[in-house]
Amino acid sequence: MEDEHERVPSYSWYALGLLTAVYVLNFLDRSLIYILFTPIKREMALTDLQLALLGSTSFVIFYTLLGIPFGRLADRVNRKRMIAAGLAVWSLFSGLTGFADGFWEIFGCRVMVGVGEATLGPAALSLLSDYFPVRLRATVGAIYSSGIAAGGGIAFFLGSWIGGTLGWRWAFYLLGFPGLVLCFFVLGLREVQRGRTEAAPGGRADDETTTRDWRIIFKSVPLRFHCLGYALFALAANSLTMWGPAFFTRVHGMDIATIGFVAGTLAVAGGVPGTILGGHFADRFRKRGRGGRMLFTACGALAAIPLWFILLFSNIPALLIVAVFIMYGVALMWLGPAAADVHDIVGPKLRGLGIGVYFFTVNVIGYGIGPPIIGKVSDMLGVKDDPLMMRYALLIAPLACLLSALSLLMGSRKLEAEGRRKSVGV
Repeated sequence: MEDEHERVPSYSWYALGLLTAVYVLNFLDRSLIYILFTPIKREMALTDLQLALLGSTSFVIFYTLLGIPFGRLADRVNRKRMIAAGLAVWSLFSGLTGFADGFWEIFGCRVMVGVGEATLGPAALSLLSDYFPVRLRATVGAIYSSGIAAGGGIAFFLGSWIGGTLGWRWAFYLLGFPGLVLCFFVLGLREVQRGRTEAAPGGRADDETTTRDWRIIFKSVPLRFHCLGYALFALAANSLTMWGPAFFTRVHGMDIATIGFVAGTLAVAGGVPGTILGGHFADRFRKRGRGGRMLFTACGALAAIPLWFILLFSNIPALLIVAVFIMYGVALMWLGPAAADVHDIVGPKLRGLGIGVYFFTVNVIGYGIGPPIIGKVSDMLGVKDDPLMMRYALLIAPLACLLSALSLLMGSRKLEAEGRRKSVGV
């Protein structure tokens, strides 16, 4: 069995730091376009639906379609090379977005950013599970996932500053191409043996499960509730990131520079500690039972609902700032626990594929379906003539939080029941 006090090698922490930095760039390049929606819309005369297609659907098309094949690949190939190749692709096309002259050119660049970024999650999380013991799985996943808040915050902060000073195209040049340099550091990582940190059999009998047993993933009832619950939670979280700048511009009359500074600061100040603490406390809940992590995040989804109503309908600046600060933490607290539970459920031989399935579901619903629906509802409500109607289009987000909480609670119960059956040999 695993020693609770066993020291983690310093190299493992270095690998975590490097992969977290890569994830920061991943989300920076993914989120940069959101803070630049207003100047891009103005220059190219786009609708909200078109903005949603550029911000989410274009990216998600291949990001999700390739997620499962790349997850399968991550279980079989050299993972650091896979990450480095993807990093090169998405950094290149993120920079090339600045040269686009129309909707379809930006759309094409965003598709290729999605292709490159689809390599990272399955390979990076699989590597980290082999660098760290099981007892730290959600905590490590949360530290890695804090790159979402950091990357999104930097994208808002630097994107608004560069966009306001040099123009939106320069934001893509200066924040996209530099990622190519980090590829060489990734190639220098050690490729460690798969499953070496497993203390005992996980979700399935790890000593018996092989990469050929991929069908068991799709038969897991807890994993179905897990993926659906986190996909709905992601829909709400992505709505804050994607539509937040446009919402504050239209409803509260704020300029892009102010939004970028405030949103970037709050994303880092609230999102980074919220993500890391979410992983820490989820690991503590996990000690109470196999479904502990999903129970913890279900509570988080419920807590996000009143925060959304404050954000949408309050006109008090101080209250809005506090609500957004807390919401960034709550909206991202599930990232570490979600990945950790996937690994526990599917076992070490199928981690990459399990993460690929999880990412596929989360991104199809959270990015591919949710934002375009909100954009279409926004257009239907006449937000062009009455910007305040955007408040009602975004009510989809708290509704998604409610459905997420219900699904995660069901998943927690199913996982606990599955654990009890295994403990008595049923």
